Amino acid sequence: MTTTDSGTQPADGTQAPTTPMVGIVMGSSSDAPIMSAAADQLRKLGVPSEMRVLSAHRTPDDTAAYARGAAQRGIRILIAGAGGAAHLPGVIAAMTDLPVIGVPIALAHLDGLDSLLSIVQMPKGVPVATVGVNAALNAGLLASRILALSDDQIAAKLTEHRAQQADKVRSQDTQVRSAHNGA
Repeated sequence: MTTTDSGTQPADGTQAPTTPMVGIVMGSSSDAPIMSAAADQLRKLGVPSEMRVLSAHRTPDDTAAYARGAAQRGIRILIAGAGGAAHLPGVIAAMTDLPVIGVPIALAHLDGLDSLLSIVQMPKGVPVATVGVNAALNAGLLASRILALSDDQIAAKLTEHRAQQADKVRSQDTQVRSAHNGA
């Protein structure tokens, strides 16, 4: 699946083709419901992305080819989700100089703690930024923040996103204060 919604449209209303800036990779299609939160967040911020299913163990050659060729195809950041032994983010990080953000995915046992520890405890020289268990949305936000360092449009959309979050919290505060304090 490739998502290329950059948030911009040509005058004729058709969607402009864009090169994905973020690659979202998962070890199994069963991870897609979690990892789609990253793609959704990126889309809201106008960041084009693509999604792939690759396995560090079952398709190691495909995984290596993807990681090694990502930068040449215009990918600037990789988000990799994995459960259990969760080797995918580290294997990808070992094969590219691009930033890699790991998303630990909870499985039936250990509530994702095994995945979290596998991703966060990378050996020296193979960095993987790691978000919380099942926190693909935060991975999308982190990727956007990294890209915003050199892209004013993404930076502006992030500023707007943060303002919307603040407005939502202020509205909740008003409701709670009114209900509890009678104000």
